[in-house]
Amino acid sequence: MIVWILFLFIILIFLALDLGVFNKTPHIISTKEASKWTAIWVTLSFCFSGVIYWLYGNKHIANPDGLKPSTASIKYITGYLIELSLSIDNIFVIAIIFSSFKIAQKYQHRILFWGIIGAIIFRGLLIFFGVMLITKFTWTTYLFGAFLLFTALKMLFTKDEDEFEPKESFVYKILGKFIPITSHTDKAHFFIKKDTKTYATPLFVALVVIEVMDVLFAVDSVPAILAITSDPFLVFSSNIFAILGLRSMYFFLANMLEKFSYLEYSLIAILSFVGLKMLLHDFVEIPEWASLGFIALALIIGILVSLISDSKKEA
Repeated sequence: MIVWILFLFIILIFLALDLGVFNKTPHIISTKEASKWTAIWVTLSFCFSGVIYWLYGNKHIANPDGLKPSTASIKYITGYLIELSLSIDNIFVIAIIFSSFKIAQKYQHRILFWGIIGAIIFRGLLIFFGVMLITKFTWTTYLFGAFLLFTALKMLFTKDEDEFEPKESFVYKILGKFIPITSHTDKAHFFIKKDTKTYATPLFVALVVIEVMDVLFAVDSVPAILAITSDPFLVFSSNIFAILGLRSMYFFLANMLEKFSYLEYSLIAILSFVGLKMLLHDFVEIPEWASLGFIALALIIGILVSLISDSKKEA
C-alpha cells in the first residue's frame, strides 16, 4: 500500500510541475520542445524498470506472484511498449478531434493534461476489474485473447474510408442534451456564460470526446497488457508512464503521422501475438524475453518500412 501511495504521489507531483511550472502559460509546443519531453518521458519510463527490479527484489515488499526482479522488470518494459505502441492510434484520433473542433494549438496541451487525469482514473478502474476477473475467473483469459484477435482482424480488414467524425459522434449528441454547446471560445476556458446561461466551449467538448475515446482504446490495451502479467502494479505503472508520455509524443508525431503508414501492421502483429498468447497459455509457455523481443522487433520493422516507403515516395 505504501508503494502504491508513493507512486501516485510522485505522479501527482509530475502533473503539478507540468501544468503549474513548465506549461503555466498556454503556448504552441514546437517539435523541438515536444521531442525533448518525449525523450525525457521515455528515459524516465525505462529507468523505472530499475525501480521495479529493486521493489520486487526487496523481501520487505509484498510480491504475491513471487516474481523474480528481472522477470518483473521485463514484464513492465513489455507492458510499457505494448501500451506505447497502441497509443499511436490514439494520436490519430486526437488529431482528428482537435481539427474538427478547431482547437488552437496553444490550448491543446491543457486539454490533454486534464485528459490524462481522467485516463489515470478510468484505466485504474479497468485494470482493477480486469485483474479481478482474470484472478477469480481464469476462463476470462480466453475471452480477452479472442477479443484481441478480433480487434487485430478488424484493424486488418477495416477500410480507411470509415473515418471518425467527432461532431457526428454519440458522445457529442448526448453531451448537447445536458449542457448547451457554443462554437465560441474564451481563451483556455472550458465554460463561458452568456445571458446568465452557461455554455460548454469546444475545449470542453473536445476533452469529453477524447476521454471517452481513450476509454474505448483502453478496452484493447488493458487486456493486451494483462496477457503479459496480471500483477496490478506492473500493469498500472506501465500504463501510466505510457499515458504521461502520450502528450509530448502527440506534439512530436502530429505532423508526421502519415510517414508511419506501415506502423498499423506492427500493431496488428502485436495484438495478434498477445491474443494468441492468452489463448494458448495452457499449452505453450513463451519466455518473457521472447515476448519483449517480438514486440520490439514488430515496432522497429514497422517504423523502418514506413520510413523507407516514405523516402521512396518523396524521391
